[in-house]
Amino acid sequence: MSATFDSQYKKYLAVFEERLEKFCASLDCKPDILKDSLVYSLKLGGKRVRPVLMLAVADMIGTGVEKVLNFALALELIHTYSLIHDDLPDMDNDDYRRGKPSNHKVFGAGNAILAGDGLLNTAYSILFEECFSGSEYISAAKCICDYAGIYGMIAGQSADLKHEKDAVPDENVLEFIYEKKTARLITAATVVPSILNGGKYYPELKALGKKLGYLFQLTDDILDVEGNFEKLGKSLGKDKKEGKLTGVSVYGLDNCKLRVDIIGDDCIRIIDGIGGDGAFLYDFVNFIKTRMG
Repeated sequence: MSATFDSQYKKYLAVFEERLEKFCASLDCKPDILKDSLVYSLKLGGKRVRPVLMLAVADMIGTGVEKVLNFALALELIHTYSLIHDDLPDMDNDDYRRGKPSNHKVFGAGNAILAGDGLLNTAYSILFEECFSGSEYISAAKCICDYAGIYGMIAGQSADLKHEKDAVPDENVLEFIYEKKTARLITAATVVPSILNGGKYYPELKALGKKLGYLFQLTDDILDVEGNFEKLGKSLGKDKKEGKLTGVSVYGLDNCKLRVDIIGDDCIRIIDGIGGDGAFLYDFVNFIKTRMG
């Protein structure tokens, strides 16, 4: 990645982190353990891939960063709730997230469930508030709700659990999991700026979000085999141990790497068809392809 990409990424990240910090500072819920558990997971860090992507797309197509900022906040709250629940003993049972103890290891499983529920409900409250600004805001809010719900991320998580330890890995099932569990929230990041801008480049941005979601999950599956804890910040080798249906179990490690290159090229071709300065998004694709955490 270029120095320009790194600099611009940090700028988008700083804008988002400022908004997130204001949100955390405004929380006044009781008992204190509820607030503490929410803030703990929100401030564990991470690259904020989804909000940064949303801000970048908004910049590229002329929607404006400020217009999407609360949607980016809601999306990150939803993503964080999903990580809290994903780490629970009855889900992926991971003791670490971003190099630190998972929420349930700090606050207990019951409080972790409530923290996730609280983040989801608060995200919806933020989206409802945005709906007062006009019909396009209603459509954008509904998009995020749909992509996070039973026709999106939750469906993918359910399929992920159902197909653990399948005797024969099924590529069609894997595609379903990739699209719903991972790609839907990333697609929300690419299409919300379009919806708020009269549907500008909507088909292209929807296709880009789906491809980026597949790319992200493929690299995640590879990292579970080849990554290291210090950079990834979570337990490794769990997919094979738990019999998870992954790209590696379906295609093999080498073919996964080949698919990363192919899907990355697909993303570049889609960006080529979108007006505006695509330099940041070109580098963003490479950033996802080569990430180590």
